[in-house]
Amino acid sequence: MCIIQRESVTLRIILNEMKRNIILTILIAGALSSCGEYNKILKSTDYEYKYEAAKNYFANGKYSKSATLLEDMLIQLKGTDKAEESLYMLAMSYYNQEDYSTSSHYFTTYYNTYPKGQFTELARFHAGKSLGLDTPEPRLDQSGTYKAIQELQMFMEYFPQSSKKQEAQDMIFALQDKLVQKEYLAAKLYFDLGNYMGNNYQSCVITAQNALKDYPYAKLREDLSILVLRSKYQMAVQSIQEKKVERFRDAVDEYYAFKNEFPDSKYSKEVEKIFKESSKEFKD
Repeated sequence: MCIIQRESVTLRIILNEMKRNIILTILIAGALSSCGEYNKILKSTDYEYKYEAAKNYFANGKYSKSATLLEDMLIQLKGTDKAEESLYMLAMSYYNQEDYSTSSHYFTTYYNTYPKGQFTELARFHAGKSLGLDTPEPRLDQSGTYKAIQELQMFMEYFPQSSKKQEAQDMIFALQDKLVQKEYLAAKLYFDLGNYMGNNYQSCVITAQNALKDYPYAKLREDLSILVLRSKYQMAVQSIQEKKVERFRDAVDEYYAFKNEFPDSKYSKEVEKIFKESSKEFKD
């Protein structure tokens, strides 16, 4: 009889707990459907209720409201069992709103605060990805691109077996292509300026060759290489008589290097013309 009574008491406790959770869920769900209720949640000092509301907003894709609530509770949750999850969820809330600058900040804060945390691998990955998604077009300053590449490389060093490794590597290649694009635009500008206020052809050669050296597998490798050949040819054409033969020979050497690497180049007609014109200048 005593055993039956104890089981009955235990069952009532379980049912009461389930009832309490159901009521809490219903209250939160109701609150989420009302803008006025959201303001009440925001002003509430019941942080358990407030935190559950933030999680529900997050689960329902209402990231702006989730972020606002979580950010408002950062200090209060610090040191509690909810602190780690709340910080990661806050970072993801900004990430899902495409506020990549802020999300990167919070992802970085997370992995620095919890270097062996539950979400550290994902936080490191998303910190780099956020920076990568926030980089400007190639013509603008690319300091953020370098930072994104560094962050993604650090992620791969810390988690070499991660399922996110390939995605991180692909993003690094894409970011490097952006850096190459910037160098290509700079080299092209030098070429277009020609001899205006100095020997811009030489600057074009240096810029393009440095890019080829730094990024040997760049998609724009052929386009950078043709700029080098064009510039060397133009330097020869516009050179003083004493240096013409030497510079035309240099252009021909560059022609052979180009043909060796790009035998079926889209620039073949132009390349052959440069070779023909350059060769005539130093034949006996």
